[in-house]
Amino acid sequence: MVEPMSVEGYDILIEEFKYLLEVEKPKVAHEKLVAAALGDRSENADYQAAKEKLRFIDKRLFYLNKMIQKSKIIDPSLYEHKRVSFGSTVTLLNFDSEEEEVYTICGVLESEPENHLISIHSPIAKALIGKTVNDEVKIKLPNAVKEYEIEKISYKNIFSLKKNIRTKADFSFH
Repeated sequence: MVEPMSVEGYDILIEEFKYLLEVEKPKVAHEKLVAAALGDRSENADYQAAKEKLRFIDKRLFYLNKMIQKSKIIDPSLYEHKRVSFGSTVTLLNFDSEEEEVYTICGVLESEPENHLISIHSPIAKALIGKTVNDEVKIKLPNAVKEYEIEKISYKNIFSLKKNIRTKADFSFH
């Protein structure tokens, strides 16, 4: 399956992969060697901790590598957003509550559901893709069916809406 993501999202993905591969993994491998030189490995907590960190790093590198291979970089600013697509910010009228809800459709690694940045694979995004203003949408959720009307489709940069942008400090294993 292809994983759409913004240019900024892809850049952070690559940055994390390189950091783990070139900085974090060699550092932890060295910690493991130092701990191993101290003697009995079976009772050496530092050795076991470093070994576990390496396992986590390798798992994360494997996952990131798969995401890089499956990624499709999309620049949503190039689209007109007359129809809901990747990067669209959609204003919906919830028929039940009569309140507006606003969602921006982004990649899985860029999503922050608590900040209304939803993955393109989410039920809401899947129901909205391809729709236009004034379309009514029924969204099947695990415990309910919600009905909305699309009031507005626009473009806002995904990363201008994010509250939790990962940095090198977030990439390391403590």
